Amino acid sequence: MNRSFLVATLAVSTALFSVSAKPTATAPTTSAQQQPTFRSGTRTVPVYATVMDDDGRLVTDLEQADFEIYDNGKKQDITIFDNQTVPFSAVLTLDSSISMTMNLSRVQDAAVQFVTRMLPVDQGMICYFNSKIQFSPELTSNRDSLISHIRNNMQFGNSTRVWDAINSSMDQLAEVPGRRVVVALTDGEDFASNLGNGEVLDRAQLDDVMIYGIGLESNYFNGERQTTSRPGRAFKNMAADTGGGYFELKESADLNSTFTRVVEELHSQYVLGFSPQALDGKTHKLEVKMVKRGFKARARKNYLAK
Repeated sequence: MNRSFLVATLAVSTALFSVSAKPTATAPTTSAQQQPTFRSGTRTVPVYATVMDDDGRLVTDLEQADFEIYDNGKKQDITIFDNQTVPFSAVLTLDSSISMTMNLSRVQDAAVQFVTRMLPVDQGMICYFNSKIQFSPELTSNRDSLISHIRNNMQFGNSTRVWDAINSSMDQLAEVPGRRVVVALTDGEDFASNLGNGEVLDRAQLDDVMIYGIGLESNYFNGERQTTSRPGRAFKNMAADTGGGYFELKESADLNSTFTRVVEELHSQYVLGFSPQALDGKTHKLEVKMVKRGFKARARKNYLAK
């Protein structure tokens, strides 16, 4: 679909989208050119889809006819489609609890890799969480500022408040237009948050925030004995239900390549949209299917029809 047709479609459709062409090294960096905003009068459900082949390689050259969207099992007409890079706003939400002590320098290096690969139109923020939750000063495209915060502002604590940290990260993104992402890394179960994983998942689905989960196995001394720690299934399920990826890594795994993969996926996603047939205030099941064999799409699994 060419850009002029996309604009015409959006003028009569239902959503607020921020869509841009792929930037180049010499592209202008004004927000008006990078993120044109299209407002319309009726409801459109945005769906961001990552497509991989059977070998796990990203597929970036598909067309609208290659996709099907199902709402509660009923096939929908796709009213929005774009296969060019869309800017994102992401919070890197990083566990700095006691069990992560031996891995923190590796986590910092990997987070720097993520920030380095952000495009000028992307925005980022850093969150370190343990018994406390602390953020970098602002959501920004200034990579030097983000890298400096990663290197110099990590603080340590005992507990692993991953659900509270993800929820607080969504607070930081609440007023931000366009595609919103939380990239969360932890090595353990959450026994300290005020919120439960179900509450945080419900909010992510309601606010259309994509959660990427990176689960790291850690081996550490807990004061009494050597202990192995890893996150539970709820962390993985949250990423799957919101359309993000989940990566489960051994302690010796290459974190740099994992964070790089997340950025590559975010820069390779398709923008799809459809107009729901009924706004009944209920949670609807979403499914994105591929017409061609050998391809698999990953996207959000639910939305609230209101």
